[in-house]
Amino acid sequence: MTSAVTVAVIFGGRSAEHDVSCKSAASVLRFLDRTRYTVVPIRITIDGIWLVGTDRPGQQVDVDALHTMTPEDPHQTATPIESMFAALTALREVDVVLPCLHGPYGEDGTLQSVLEFAGIPYVGSGVLASATSMDKEFTKKILAAEGIAVADGVVLRHVGDIVTETDRVRLGLPVFVKPARGGSSIGVSVVRDWVELDAAVAEARRTDTKVLVEAAVPGREVDVGVLEQPGGVIEAGPTLEIGVGSQRAFFDYEAKYREGQGTTFTIPADLDAATTEALELTALRVFRALGCAGLLRVDFFLPVIDGRMVPTVNEVNTMPGLTAMSQFPRMWQAAGTSYPDLLDLLLRTALHVPADLARS
Repeated sequence: MTSAVTVAVIFGGRSAEHDVSCKSAASVLRFLDRTRYTVVPIRITIDGIWLVGTDRPGQQVDVDALHTMTPEDPHQTATPIESMFAALTALREVDVVLPCLHGPYGEDGTLQSVLEFAGIPYVGSGVLASATSMDKEFTKKILAAEGIAVADGVVLRHVGDIVTETDRVRLGLPVFVKPARGGSSIGVSVVRDWVELDAAVAEARRTDTKVLVEAAVPGREVDVGVLEQPGGVIEAGPTLEIGVGSQRAFFDYEAKYREGQGTTFTIPADLDAATTEALELTALRVFRALGCAGLLRVDFFLPVIDGRMVPTVNEVNTMPGLTAMSQFPRMWQAAGTSYPDLLDLLLRTALHVPADLARS
């Protein structure tokens, strides 16, 4: 890359993870190397309006500034479709897109399809991999077909669907009730008595019409980040073990994003060599099975079966949180890749720029 690359950072979005996305973008905008990248920030409002902003290198970028960013043109149209086409005009001038969007309408293949039609390179997985990885039902089916262990569960697709008595016996208690196509633990509940199920399903349906009721998997919670290099080689990063404070029932939204919740991250996780290798190899298998690109975070539980810990996939995340302190950047920081270098690597992979040309 002999001259500055223009990168559009798209963030916000119409999902319940709008605020999380803004936090990711704040870190990205702060740490992208402006000697190498010219940045076009684009915020999608919760109502679906695309707003094209102006980069302000050298200035601290905070979440409030991202929330209040206004269009350069005060007469910009105020309907989603018109604002999107106006933003596409701005995107004609960029070399690559970094979509810092989490959840529906951004991480599920929706935005990726727009960028594919426009012929614009972007960081991360393509349309199909994004869509299937976002949907926990299809993720589990694909991985189970590949012989990868996943938690047992029941899918409630329609209002009126129930967890039968047979299913209840098979799943046991507790169970976790989740929106099938959501993230950041929004709408997730733990059910310890079946009388709590209806309320938990109703809470999940506030985020998604399809709900997953999943058997709890006892065991340590460990994440593995997968990173694709510009040449196509994929690597598994150091394991990260999540410790949840005693006041939290599980690794919920509060534990993930609020200070003082007692959450701890241990990198690398204190595991024996065989378990660590099994986690890394399974994460790479997951990446390939789902057809991912660029990056992926695979979240595991480690139940003990016949005296050994068996990696069991909980969820995957094709666009994990990208604040400097999020799990994915923490893993690669421990591996010796700084946060700015991680962003650079993601962009070079999207552009297929090898390391020996990146700084020429």
